[in-house]
Amino acid sequence: MYACRILARLLTYPDPDFMAALPAIEGAILAEPAFGARERAGLLSLVRHLRSQDLIEVEEGYVGLFDRVRSLSLHLFEHVHGESRARGQAMVDLMQIYRRQGVELDVNELPDYLPVFLEFLSLLPKAQAIEMLDDAGNVLDALHGRLVKRGSAYATVFQALLTLAGRAPSEPPAELEDESPEAMDRAWEDQAVSFVGAESPQANAGCGKAQTILARMNQG
Repeated sequence: MYACRILARLLTYPDPDFMAALPAIEGAILAEPAFGARERAGLLSLVRHLRSQDLIEVEEGYVGLFDRVRSLSLHLFEHVHGESRARGQAMVDLMQIYRRQGVELDVNELPDYLPVFLEFLSLLPKAQAIEMLDDAGNVLDALHGRLVKRGSAYATVFQALLTLAGRAPSEPPAELEDESPEAMDRAWEDQAVSFVGAESPQANAGCGKAQTILARMNQG
């Protein structure tokens, strides 16, 4: 699932190294057989759009979307738990999944950060990676629709992720949602979450069933 690594790179915070890597990312997109013609064209358009700007413009565009708009957060559990206490335990559970596959994160990285999650999937056998990607499908679909509504070129990354997961994107929202922190908290208030624990019989079965790893992401 090298395609997941390419998409992870496109979603990382832009810095000078990111800008310098864009020609190589473009070449990787062209060479990656997992992308269909539509997805490849969209991703190439995004890369060329980013290459046409200077670093400050790319940084401002990224921050204006993914850092300042809570409903576009690239932290998956933001959309699952909001600010509830369950988010901390979910982080622990996901970290255990990574560790069972021999992956240790840098201290500055949170396990639910989408580029980290995608990098992890790129290390897995294809079937397991697709299953886990599909399990996050409702969050990815929501992010895709919100980006489409804004006319953002980054929407094509989520289009590609949904296609890899075997999903068709939903229609984007008719109007922009209430994106205040209060609205996000209300949306996820008092909703239960279940995960595979370290002692679960499923915990040692590779990555386990996606529905038991990130099950809340598929409820919607």
